[in-house]
Amino acid sequence: MSRMLTTAMRAAARPTLKAARSPAAAIPSQLRFSSNEHGQESFEQFSTRYTSFFQNAEDLFEVQRGLNNCFAHDLVPSPEVIEAAVRAARRVDDYATAVRVFEGIKEKVENPQQYKAYLEELKPLREELGLLTKEELFTS
Repeated sequence: MSRMLTTAMRAAARPTLKAARSPAAAIPSQLRFSSNEHGQESFEQFSTRYTSFFQNAEDLFEVQRGLNNCFAHDLVPSPEVIEAAVRAARRVDDYATAVRVFEGIKEKVENPQQYKAYLEELKPLREELGLLTKEELFTS
């Protein structure tokens, strides 16, 4: 008898198949829907956002986090963003991160000519901050 009662209680406690399939029951109340109101970010907006981010970065963690996020996108950051990132790395006194920014550029560009163009455009900045590239540091 107690076994029958236990089985009946379990059956009553289970949701019915009909209730489990209803759309309202399938959507949890805590679910957040993403919206598409932000849209695609233009290259200019991207550059402005990251330039501003690096200009306001206060410590090495922020600079490295910003570099991680910036280089994760499917584009090569503009020279203005690179300049802001390198200045931020030097501002927090991290020479290695400043050098690694140029390594990141080298990996992101499509060909060696683009990398040389970036180096040429950023040459005054590199000279001002006393930065050498990895290739210049480790010539064999």
